[in-house]
Amino acid sequence: MLQHLPKAVGTLLHNIRAGDEKLLIHAEELNAPLSIQVECPAFGDAQQIPTRYTADGDGLSPPLRWTGTPVGTQCVALIIEDADAPTWQPLVHLLAPCLPVEGELEEGALSRGTPTGLNSFLMHGYVPPDPPPGHGVHRYAFELFALKEAPEKPDLYGRGDLINWMRGKVLAKGYLVGHYERS
Repeated sequence: MLQHLPKAVGTLLHNIRAGDEKLLIHAEELNAPLSIQVECPAFGDAQQIPTRYTADGDGLSPPLRWTGTPVGTQCVALIIEDADAPTWQPLVHLLAPCLPVEGELEEGALSRGTPTGLNSFLMHGYVPPDPPPGHGVHRYAFELFALKEAPEKPDLYGRGDLINWMRGKVLAKGYLVGHYERS
């Protein structure tokens, strides 16, 4: 989508960014221990996301693994947000509010078949990293929240709805950040 923006527009917007502090992982109303370990076999924390998992490649969702969910967890919510989007809030690339407690997602699993809520583009499913040309490095946070109950209709949630629903239900959380810049 954004790959077609002129590089001059991305350069002009370079200093306009949502900000790391606005990621859901840092939301005060979702306070919980940072005890879930999130890993991606394709890239490490604070490392470059391979092109294969972006809009410049195959657009597949990367494989993910997580451990360390506490006793009493009924499901795990995964939110992928772009902290550096030139918007007021981070762009949501995926919202999957009802994943297995201890789990693993294969490459492409979020691109097909996994029940999802609405992303920032008001669509279901995974939107691969797609920063504007010339905007610089973007940080994509893969945020996991251990929940003490499962949402009844996870496909109806958007970011705001999920925040409101998760209040008082988060037992633990964790995240992994990948970087991507369009050259």
